[in-house]
Amino acid sequence: MRLFAVTPIHVTDTELARRQARYRRLCPPGVTLDLVDIGADAPTAMDTAAQIEAAEELMVAALRDAPSGYDGLLPDCVLDPAVTALGDDRPVPVFGILRLSIGYALATGRRVGAVTRNRAIADALVAQVGAYGWADHFVGVRVLDLDFDAIADDERWNAALGGAVDELAERGADWIVNGCSAVEVVAAAGRARVVDPVETALRLVGAAEVTG
Repeated sequence: MRLFAVTPIHVTDTELARRQARYRRLCPPGVTLDLVDIGADAPTAMDTAAQIEAAEELMVAALRDAPSGYDGLLPDCVLDPAVTALGDDRPVPVFGILRLSIGYALATGRRVGAVTRNRAIADALVAQVGAYGWADHFVGVRVLDLDFDAIADDERWNAALGGAVDELAERGADWIVNGCSAVEVVAAAGRARVVDPVETALRLVGAAEVTG
């Protein structure tokens, strides 16, 4: 399966290459992914509700104009921008990182929480979980209060997870979605599992490709 993915924000060439390399490493056998930048008109960060809304509008347009030759589309964002908006309005499926990763967790009997970089992303993630009808199975979000540069700084991001994981575990979560599509999660023993949603989503897509 060949996927076409779009960043939700305008990123530098260096950051685009970093994200592309991450996808290349995480794609299971039988799945390839081409990542493109959304364009210079997009926000350069998701720090406010207005930036998140603008990014989603541009994502809808970018995926509607996706080139042919792909078997599926993927917004490079854990908030699943454009996934609901596009619905069945595409000749190929639009895969949502959040929908796949949480959907799998709920299908296997887990209770889910999430961590996000800031409050704006947390609010948008909670809203998307509600839109999917999963609010009763979701214990909430813990905000890490990190700046944008932490996305590419694995050490800083993972260092911030400790207290957040414990807090969400206290609320009953055993599956915690790392609320960013571009962060390397360092697995650690604890009361709850912190999940890389991109890795989970791609494995599910790959499994479906093998068995479908």
